[in-house]
Amino acid sequence: MRVRNSLKSAKTRDKNCRVVRRRGRVYVINKQNPRFKARQG
Repeated sequence: MRVRNSLKSAKTRDKNCRVVRRRGRVYVINKQNPRFKARQG
C-alpha cells in the first residue's frame, strides 16, 4: 500500500485500477493485481 499526495499517477498505472472513497480517504484498488494499491489522505 502506497501513500501519496495525488492518486492520478497511481490510477493510470494499470487499466484495472479503481478509485474508491472509504471513511474519508481515497483509495486506488486493483483486484487483478493488488500490487497497485494506494491511499491518499
